[in-house]
Amino acid sequence: MLIVRTLAVIAVLGVASTAATPAHAQGKDASEKRQAKQERAIKKGERSGALTGKEADRLEKRQDRVDKMQSKARADGKVTKKERARLDKAQDREAARIQRERSDKQTAK
Repeated sequence: MLIVRTLAVIAVLGVASTAATPAHAQGKDASEKRQAKQERAIKKGERSGALTGKEADRLEKRQDRVDKMQSKARADGKVTKKERARLDKAQDREAARIQRERSDKQTAK
């Protein structure tokens, strides 16, 4: 009976520790998901003609810079609040730039 009770406690603690694990430790974090979403928006804009090739190239290059910032922030194994704020701000700027470029009057020929 004690073994069953011990196993039940271990199982509950295992589930609780998984639930308490931050999202970034469970796989793709929000920053990576956002990065992927922005890259998809660029590709979609290029396919639809809303972005010219030059605009898409420029936006992709800027996304690469944000990706390098993410890699650098994670290099020591922990992204600090300051690094997270800096990444969020960079992604906000790029998201606005993507939206602006996709909705301007320039179109691919």
